[in-house]
Amino acid sequence: MIERYEQLSYFIYSIYRSIQRIAKEEMEKHNLRGAYAHYLVALCRHSEGVTSAKLCEICDKDKAATSRFVAEMEEKGLICREGGSFNMYRAKLILTPKGKTIADVLLKRVNVAVDLAGRGLSDENRAILYSSLGIIESNLKELCKIGLPE
Repeated sequence: MIERYEQLSYFIYSIYRSIQRIAKEEMEKHNLRGAYAHYLVALCRHSEGVTSAKLCEICDKDKAATSRFVAEMEEKGLICREGGSFNMYRAKLILTPKGKTIADVLLKRVNVAVDLAGRGLSDENRAILYSSLGIIESNLKELCKIGLPE
């Protein structure tokens, strides 16, 4: 049983660190921090705009971290707020043309990384992998909510 835990945690942590390293390298090309990558991809995917609360949910980040990044991305001219003038948290966040350009480049690079990372996987194996990871992620989130049984 320990071996399964060690294998799962090692692979997930190693994959996560590699993703962070790739994001950092790609974002540095635009003089931005790697952590912006996740937010830019999410905002690109939701071109109609999303609220800060929804962005927290999409990126699975806490409110404080998201607020900091939103403020930084606004300051750098990557995003702007649309509507919700009385409450900045209800305003939709959308990419500016500058943000969209960077996000589009990032998406192309991310697709290259995903293609290369999945080299050697058949479509069937890839579908099984993603399905399995989704199940594990869902189960772990539930365990975090209710706690481990005694």
